[in-house]
Amino acid sequence: MVETVNAALYLRRPLLITGKPGSGKSSLIEVVAYELRLGRVLRWPITSRSKLAEEGLYRYDPIGRLQEAQLRKETWVQKTGVSRIRRIGRLQEAQLQKQTPDIGKYLRLGPLGTALLPTCRPRALLIDEIDKADIDLPSDLLNVFEEGEFDIPELERLDIKEPVWIRAYGEEGSFPITHGHVRCHQFPLVVLTSNGERDFPLPFLRRCLRLEVPEPGPELLAQIVASHLGADIAEQASAVIDDFWKRRQGGELATDQLLNAVYLVTGRQDIKEEERQQLVDLLLKELAAARIA
Repeated sequence: MVETVNAALYLRRPLLITGKPGSGKSSLIEVVAYELRLGRVLRWPITSRSKLAEEGLYRYDPIGRLQEAQLRKETWVQKTGVSRIRRIGRLQEAQLQKQTPDIGKYLRLGPLGTALLPTCRPRALLIDEIDKADIDLPSDLLNVFEEGEFDIPELERLDIKEPVWIRAYGEEGSFPITHGHVRCHQFPLVVLTSNGERDFPLPFLRRCLRLEVPEPGPELLAQIVASHLGADIAEQASAVIDDFWKRRQGGELATDQLLNAVYLVTGRQDIKEEERQQLVDLLLKELAAARIA
């Protein structure tokens, strides 16, 4: 796993992590970002309606911009008078055009667009559950992954020489964009997660480094419980961990189900053994059975 992450950083390639739900796929990037001091992880949760240009790179609100421009024009008309507006000529018309609202107020960079900003240190971006995406999204990502840049047509058409300040995703500040073009200085660490529910195009797989998250054994499960809940709790929960391990041999279970069970039943003296077992049975239900039901 460490070698794959290092290879993705050196080769400037996205990392595609596949594994069962609850196996900790999205936790890897948090660890790497913390160790390498890459800042807060940018997250792009994928749905069937996710689009590259409309959500991943940036968002544009043309209706809001048009409404503000119309409001400013109406305000100016009220102050100057309609009869005067009809005789204003080119000079006054140019002055009116200058009062149109700043387009930067109606643009907002998406998580991928923010990750590609020209910063001195690379950003960490999690594209979560890419297998839920529309069939075209993985192919749409190819050029961005290859070049590390993208254009904003709404700014290119205006031919503005001065930088336009645009808000970044999840950030309080804004960043200057010149000529409607964004190109990264440091390629971001991009991690894509997949539950293995679909196949991806071969060109997309060729550009990614792939990592399969294995199912942890009893010893690793105990370490996971200890890291989340403490070593004392992990030692007391050995019976629950063994029970979870046996159940998972015959069905699909997620590691976070084990953490929930250990958190609720370990160290409690106010419940009887029968009630304790009922809680364990409730929390360790097979995922496949729940999906079928």
